[in-house]
Amino acid sequence: MEEKYDVVVVGGGAAGLSGALTLGRARRSVLVVDAGAPRNAPAGHVHNYLGREGTPPGELLAVGRAEVTGYGGEIVTGTVTSVHRLEGDDGFRVLLADGRQVRARRLLVTTGLVDELPDVPGLAERWGRDVLHCPYCHGWEVRDQAIGVLADSPMAAHQALLFRQWSERVTLFLHTAAKPTDEEYEQLAARGVTLVEGEVAALETTGDRLDGVRMRSGELVPCQAVVVAPRFTARADVLASLGLEPVPQLVGGHVVGSHVPADPTGATAVPGVWVAGNVADLRAQVIVSAASALNTAAAINADLIAEDTRHAVAAHRRRPESLSGHAERVPDDRHGPATAAAPDAHRHTDQDALVEGMFSEQAWEERYRSRDAVWSGRPNPQLVAETADLPPGTALDVGCGEGADALWLAERGWRVTAADFATVALRRGAEHAEALGAEVAGRIDWVHADLTGWAPDEGRFDLVTAHFMHLPKEQREALHTRLAAAVAPGGTLLIVGHHFSDLETTMPRLNVPEMFFTAEEVAHSLDPDLWDILVTDTRPRLADDPEGRQVTIHDAILRARRRP
Repeated sequence: MEEKYDVVVVGGGAAGLSGALTLGRARRSVLVVDAGAPRNAPAGHVHNYLGREGTPPGELLAVGRAEVTGYGGEIVTGTVTSVHRLEGDDGFRVLLADGRQVRARRLLVTTGLVDELPDVPGLAERWGRDVLHCPYCHGWEVRDQAIGVLADSPMAAHQALLFRQWSERVTLFLHTAAKPTDEEYEQLAARGVTLVEGEVAALETTGDRLDGVRMRSGELVPCQAVVVAPRFTARADVLASLGLEPVPQLVGGHVVGSHVPADPTGATAVPGVWVAGNVADLRAQVIVSAASALNTAAAINADLIAEDTRHAVAAHRRRPESLSGHAERVPDDRHGPATAAAPDAHRHTDQDALVEGMFSEQAWEERYRSRDAVWSGRPNPQLVAETADLPPGTALDVGCGEGADALWLAERGWRVTAADFATVALRRGAEHAEALGAEVAGRIDWVHADLTGWAPDEGRFDLVTAHFMHLPKEQREALHTRLAAAVAPGGTLLIVGHHFSDLETTMPRLNVPEMFFTAEEVAHSLDPDLWDILVTDTRPRLADDPEGRQVTIHDAILRARRRP
């Protein structure tokens, strides 16, 4: 039988152990799978770690492992070869290189990064000792020494000026990089940085001491330390089986490496998968990686608490004594039939039945009939922000509700097809259009359609927009596929949803995380040969919660253009 854990941490190091420690103290079952190859292994000491300044990396890890196991965490030396999502709400199966298989409700990936060094003989052998890259990690140790900076990236002049803070004897080897700009030449000269033109051939040593840099010309330039700019590549192979790929990291407009994108809590585009440390932030030093993993572990624990609570509520509803309880208070969202439950949801005895009731046409008809207006009558702010500059054409507004978005588009010259399955809402939308005049009303076709199965004409619309259509995962993905197919060549697809971070606010949201999505998830579902992704954003905005308090919520926004 497979062992089951609340969280499997893939990767050790400061980030992995910090996350595991936090989760262990939260009484979670945790397994850390550590390949035993920390990035800072060549370094003699850890720096800038308050209370642990100058500690050898191996010693810091040993202390961390003891602390994790002291709170019940398990640590194994090994490599994770692949991860697979299980069906339903069962989490992930994690496969190790030794053949072991375990199950995890959540994953925390802290595999770090690989420093890809310039191809210069003698350089790799001295990496982490007197071949360096970070002045804050090593500058104090090479203070007042002769420091050479190898120009292997557009950031070389910047590095030379940085290390000039620690020593007056800094030499910039121009090597194969582009020459500095006129402004950089002036800055380097003003700070007394020596420039050496020509290609570097090798680093030369005597015994275990660095002598200097040998040029192709044969000249030896004495140096006691050499600074390089590696390419920082995220160790993310284990995430490929889940469809997560690292993306380029830009600094000053230049690609310096790659990282796995995540939100501020460490949550990736794949629900249940979180990242922390250098795999997500290539600039993070040891103390920053440890701190980020603490925050991410807290977010994971909150996510698990929400899931545990949902299961407990479902079990509670199945008890005979709970069936006479009051109706559940359900969120009242701004737009779309996928975010509020049916008025008779209290009659259901488990979560699945509750979710099923949310998509009942009858329930939504009753909801609209119970009020004079369900929504504010204002267009969704992200529709205004993303489409105001588009030239009018044909538009499809799905889940149109009482028609605020459709009316806004029609007033700007769009010919709109507005679709919803609630006839009361469609009738109100048509009445609002008539009140705006025959010209606006004549531009809108109101279509009664169940969006979980209805397929609009393919390639017909210059704009297809859907706001806050939070369906169960399979239905949502199928809807997004149909909506993408409906966009004409050269047209725009705009999909906006609540980000799942809203579950941590006081805003009323149905606590079913699988019904939330990120913009990156939608982007990954689009054929890259057919689409240009223009916007993938998690955008904050202010809203009032049921108690009248102003809170910050976040919209997940995908805007893409279909290639002509």
